[in-house]
This record gives sequence, C-alpha cells and structure tokens, in this order.
Amino acid sequence: MKILIIDEMHPSIVPMLSKQGHQVAYFPKITRAEILETVAEFEGMIIRSKTPMDRELLEKAVNLKFIGRAGAGLDQIDLDYMVERGVKLFHAAKGNRDAVAEHAVGGLLTLLNQLIKADSEVRKGIWDREGNRGHELKGKTVGIMGFGNMGRAFSKRLSGFGVKILAYDKYKVDFGSDAVQEVIWEKLKSEADILSIHVPLTAETRNFFTLEELVSFAKPFWLINTARGEVISFATLNTALDQGILRGAVLDVLENEKFKHFSPEQKAEFQKLAQRENVIFSPHVAGWTFESYEKINKVLAKKIRKAFSE
Repeated sequence: MKILIIDEMHPSIVPMLSKQGHQVAYFPKITRAEILETVAEFEGMIIRSKTPMDRELLEKAVNLKFIGRAGAGLDQIDLDYMVERGVKLFHAAKGNRDAVAEHAVGGLLTLLNQLIKADSEVRKGIWDREGNRGHELKGKTVGIMGFGNMGRAFSKRLSGFGVKILAYDKYKVDFGSDAVQEVIWEKLKSEADILSIHVPLTAETRNFFTLEELVSFAKPFWLINTARGEVISFATLNTALDQGILRGAVLDVLENEKFKHFSPEQKAEFQKLAQRENVIFSPHVAGWTFESYEKINKVLAKKIRKAFSE
C-alpha cells in the first residue's frame, strides 16, 4: 500500500513499513492544504496530532484503508465517519503506556516530597529542612480513573510502594485483581488520597472535573493528570487548590496547551497556577520518551501487518 506519514516519527518507521512491502511517503513538514491535495492517492496514513482527521479531510481520502495514530489519544479523529467508511484505525497506546506510568509515578513522588521547591531553595543557599518535609506514598490510597493501557501500567508501577489501589472504569468490568480493587466511582471518591486520571477526551470527560465533582471527594487529595487537560479547567484547579480540596497537582497536560492562544481568563488563571509550589508541570511529555518513540513504531507496524496480511 501507499502510506503517507504526516508527522515527525522515529526514523525506524520507514524501514519497518518498507520491509512489509509498502510504499512510504514521509512528509513530516506537510501542511494541511498539501494533505488535502494529495491524500486521495494514499491507502494508509500515519499521524500524531498535526491536523484533525475530520470529515473534510477523510472525504478526500477516497482510497484510505487505515489510519495509524502514533499515540493514544483519538479525540482529533472523526471516529463515526471512519466506521461509516470502513476505514480501520490503529493506535499505539501500548507503545507509550510504560512511559506515561513512570512519568505519573515520578511526578507524584516529586510532588509529595517537594523536590522542585527543595532543589530551587538549596541552589539559592537556603537550607530549610522543616519547610521541605515530605509525605510518604506508603499507606496512601491511590484512585485510578480509567483502567486501560495507561491506568493498568500505572497500577503496576505502584505495586512496590505499599499503597491501596482503587480503580474505576465506566466501560470495563471484572478487571480487579489481588493488587487492584475494582470499585464504583463513589467508592473511589470516598477513600482516595491520590487520584490519577487515565481517560480519553470525549464529550463525557470534557470538563468532567467541575468544582462540584471535586467537592464530592471525602477528603483533600493530590491530583495527577497525564491524560487530557480539557477534563479540568485552570479556574477549577485554582479554586480547588485555594479551598484545600486539592492538596497539589501533577499536570502533564493543560486545558489549553497553546500559550499564545490563551483567552484573557485562561492567561490570568494559568499565571496564578504557575505561582503555586504544590503544582508540577511538564509539556505533555509523559508518553514522550526516547524508548516510547521507537516502541510506538513497532506497535503500529505490527498492527498494520496483522490486519493486511490475511
């Protein structure tokens, strides 16, 4: 098949697909206008998040048989229209699940032990032991919202920390184990000291975490979000932190990740959030390790081979 790659990928992707007999056009600098002009000649596309795979684009992709998403999120893809067209979708959540899990644990430990604050102070000659007293992870109850590839991988990384793990997934059942207790959402909210979010962005999850939802947790908790920023707004985070509903947050994703396109309200709320010592940011890199960069290619190549070798 002729396959168009529109985003930067680990260089191994071209030889992997070529070895399967495909003709690969690797154009990571291609614009949306150029994609619209040329997509009709391709039977496959591999994407990250350069441009939405919406109806406008898919209608022009008249020969398209599959889209490979080099990552986990599918919120920029018109899934209903793809089903209608019979276009296959492959995504590579297994390729970066370990990276996301490790990043979430690392962020949590950094937050609980105030490592960024402590590091900054020591560099300035401030030796404040009491002001940097931390919290132990052992003995805490960790709630996991969403128990797919990412949530499951995160739970495995927690196995040696002596924590109680509660997991909730609206669309899965019978996934509990000796290490993970499957619970309803209300049960998780009644016990969690820590909440880690591992859900996709959908109409249901967008702005799911309102202040009302956060208030319904039984006790103040630490929040980890390596999923999608749009599940909770800057304003809600600030209010919850001000009121002590949240004890701190690890944020790899943001409500709006394009700083130049912040609304005036978002700009003000983000500036307030950025001044907090109990909030840790990273630029949507939880799944973006050197190892996952290549593993994603292997996952996609394997799925493509399996789907079209029959």
